[in-house]
Amino acid sequence: MISIKDLVVQRDKKTVLHQLNLEINSGSVYALMGGNGAGKTTTINTLLGFIKPVAGQIHIDGVQLSEGGSLRSLIAYLPENVALYPYLTGIQNFQYFCTLANIRLSDAQAHDMLSDAGLDQKHHTRRAGMYSKGMRQKVGLAIAYAKHAKVMLLDEPTSGLDLAAANDFAEQIGHAAEKGMAILMATHDLQNARQVADQVGIMQNGYLVDEFRMAEVSADQLARKYLQFSQSAL
Repeated sequence: MISIKDLVVQRDKKTVLHQLNLEINSGSVYALMGGNGAGKTTTINTLLGFIKPVAGQIHIDGVQLSEGGSLRSLIAYLPENVALYPYLTGIQNFQYFCTLANIRLSDAQAHDMLSDAGLDQKHHTRRAGMYSKGMRQKVGLAIAYAKHAKVMLLDEPTSGLDLAAANDFAEQIGHAAEKGMAILMATHDLQNARQVADQVGIMQNGYLVDEFRMAEVSADQLARKYLQFSQSAL
């Protein structure tokens, strides 16, 4: 579903992604890990079309990201903090963003999708300014379901979440994968990666320096691999 081949990205004539290669299948969760400046967010921004690569190819569901083109209709993006209008309710926010994407839903369909994304119905009509980060993420996830996105990109999704909210989020991402989405998650959170990912890639200074299936490593081995490259990058 996501295919990245020999991707090279430069900023101010400095290479920040070095011939990156990634393959992520439908129904799979890929955790892209590494320290600050490793290239995780640059990878996501390139997939979103915000950054133009100097070399390489990106395909999503067989469609190539071309010069000046976009694959955003196939992609759902959940940033570290999902921005909602604080004086609108959760369902009003959801319906508004769906309207912007030319998605028409009945009130009943909108409520069903918010519930499917894990937002308790009692919170649907609460103002979003009263929402926790985890609740805002669920509205973002509902939007992804509504647009029938085939790919979901997550940037540090569990930053600032308590343990219970992080576990709840992990369950929701698992459900999204079961729906067939290919999910790429940039994260520092070893525990969350352990819970939800079936593939892991570790980046350092713009290079993909290690890649493995989560089932192949123990929790201790994952921590050692992560620390090995994070510390050597300091």
